[in-house]
Amino acid sequence: MSQVRMVVETLQSGLPVLVFDDYSREAEVDLIYPAWSVGPEEIYDLRVNAGGLICYATDSTITLALGIPWGDELLASYNSMLKLLASRRLGYGDRPAFTIWVNHVSVKTGISDTDRSLTVRNLDDVVRLYYEGMVEEAKKKFYTEFQAPGHVPILAARRLEERRGHTELGIALTRIAGLRPSIVFAEVLVKGRSASLDEARDMARKRGIPLVTGSDIVRWCYEVEVCRGS
Repeated sequence: MSQVRMVVETLQSGLPVLVFDDYSREAEVDLIYPAWSVGPEEIYDLRVNAGGLICYATDSTITLALGIPWGDELLASYNSMLKLLASRRLGYGDRPAFTIWVNHVSVKTGISDTDRSLTVRNLDDVVRLYYEGMVEEAKKKFYTEFQAPGHVPILAARRLEERRGHTELGIALTRIAGLRPSIVFAEVLVKGRSASLDEARDMARKRGIPLVTGSDIVRWCYEVEVCRGS
């Protein structure tokens, strides 16, 4: 079985993949699930076996259509001091993918595995409605069923030509797999630092899940012509 077919079948089955971005960028590995498959067990897996910040992501065309602002623009619009903070960039130079943080209104405190999975599944349902052409229904669900600030950050993927972070790479994988652009992910950490690529390879081998690189994803994306102009 080819690597791309293995990744596609894994995601279509609701199982996770590991993604290494690039040595020239963060040189980090994230554990990524399709959001529709995420329940309390998957949040626990991300929390315990990955360990980084658990994020939800979709495509920026969807967040912008829903009226969800970029986080740095929201801060910059508040006052000049926050604008100064929002103008700074980390070493790899990209604008952050963060928008806002939310809870679904049905949660208790928002932070438990059960609560975060409820928020994630309902965010995925918003994207499903949008993806199926029910834009007004998607907006209504988002603005009547969520509370902010909450415990789940929403990240928005830009075009691969603009940014090649885990947000964009994960959303590109959903396109390759023919899934809606809706994922949950967290960076894989070890004590005191990010996991190395070799440590992630060992994790992939032990768990029997695919590990792919950003360059693999970009190549596949253009080979199957699902990311051009996206």
